[in-house]
Amino acid sequence: MKILCVCGMGFGSSLMLKMTVEKVIQKKGLNAEAEATDIGTASGTQADLILTNNEFASQLEGGSVPVKAVMNMASEDEVEKAIDEYLDSK
Repeated sequence: MKILCVCGMGFGSSLMLKMTVEKVIQKKGLNAEAEATDIGTASGTQADLILTNNEFASQLEGGSVPVKAVMNMASEDEVEKAIDEYLDSK
């Protein structure tokens, strides 16, 4: 599974979110990888799940990849909930 972490420029909050996602992946023992990217690149990048903030989530929704908004990029609980919701929908 590939999880795309998206922010405006691809190296600020997306990197923080990527680190949080990696902690959750390791804790849950998932076979997954996280990648940080900017919003312009995100729509053309192949992934299974996109995690981002509310603003970018509304811009990325409607494509073939599910999008989940995360309010606190450093919250392992919030990220885990978003990943669990995605996994439960599969």
